[in-house]
Amino acid sequence: MKKLSERKIIEIMNKKNKHFLSEDVEIFKLGKEQCAVCVDTLVESTDIPKGSKLKDISRKSIISSLSDFAAKGIIPKFCIVSLTLPSSISKKQIQELSNGFMSTCKEFEIQLLGGDTNQGTEISIHVVLFGNVKKFTKRKDAKIGDVICTTGAFGYTAAALDIMLKKKKASKAFSKKSKNLFFKPKPRLEFGYKSAKYITSAIDSSDGLSSCLNELSNQSSKKFLITKIPTNKDVIEFSRKNHTNLNRLVFDGGEEFELVFTVMPKNLKKIHALAKENKISVFEIGRVSKGKGVFFDNGNSMFKIKDNGWQHFR
Repeated sequence: MKKLSERKIIEIMNKKNKHFLSEDVEIFKLGKEQCAVCVDTLVESTDIPKGSKLKDISRKSIISSLSDFAAKGIIPKFCIVSLTLPSSISKKQIQELSNGFMSTCKEFEIQLLGGDTNQGTEISIHVVLFGNVKKFTKRKDAKIGDVICTTGAFGYTAAALDIMLKKKKASKAFSKKSKNLFFKPKPRLEFGYKSAKYITSAIDSSDGLSSCLNELSNQSSKKFLITKIPTNKDVIEFSRKNHTNLNRLVFDGGEEFELVFTVMPKNLKKIHALAKENKISVFEIGRVSKGKGVFFDNGNSMFKIKDNGWQHFR
C-alpha cells in the first residue's frame, strides 16, 4: 500500500469541502465579529532535538502559531494550551514548560485562558490562538509583476541542526547565532500586521522556503522566478567549509518563522520603511510572472525549486 503523505491526509479529511484552501489560520464569524483561529502541534519525537530546554520548547510551540498569525496580518489575543505528558516527567520540567508558556504570552500580550492535560508516551503540545480580524492576507492573491520578498536571512536553522545532529564544523559565534535562531525564533507579528495593507500574498516559513514558494505559486496559479538567494555571507561560508549544499540549507531547512510574501513594486518603499522600523531585514528575491512552478535563475545557474521542505509522513 502506498504511504500516505501529509497533503494526501489533508485532502482526504477535506474531501467534501470543495472550496478548502490550506491557510493555517481559519477566519470565521461569531455574531457580527470576524474572528481568527489557529492550531499547531509540537511532538517530542519529531520536533524536539535532544538537549533542548523545555522553556524554549514551550515558547516555540506558541511561536509556531504566532508566526501563522503574522503571515495573515492578525494580532492574536487569546491562547489555549493542551498538554500530553509522560508519567516520568518531573516537577522541575513542568515548571520549565510553564515558565515558557507564561513568559511568551506576556511577551506578546496574549491572555492564556487555560487548556487540558493528558498522559501519553511523550511530550505533545497543542496550542490554539484566537484573535479579531480587520484585514487579513491570503496565500492566493499574488499578482503578475509582484516582487517576491522574505523577512530575514535563511539557512541558519538548517545549519544549527547540522551542527547539533551531524557534528558539522562551525565557529563559536556562528554556532551560537544559529542555535539561538533555531531555539528562540522571533515571529514577525508587528511587521505582518502593519504591512498587511501592502502585501498581496503571504505565508510563514516554518516548513521551509521551497515549500512556501511552491504553496504561494500553486494557490495563486502564477510562476515564481527567484533571482536571489536570501542568505548571509556566514551561511555561505559554513556551507563551503562543510561541503554542504547551500540551496538545501536555504530552501529546505524550515523552522525560520520568517515571512515569505509578494508585494506590488510601488509599495516596496513602504515595506522597507516598516522593516527598518521593526529592525528586520527584507530580501527582494524574485518576481511573479505568468505561468506555473517555482524556478531559480540568477544568470549563472538555473533550476526548478522543488517542494523539499518539511512534510510529516514524507
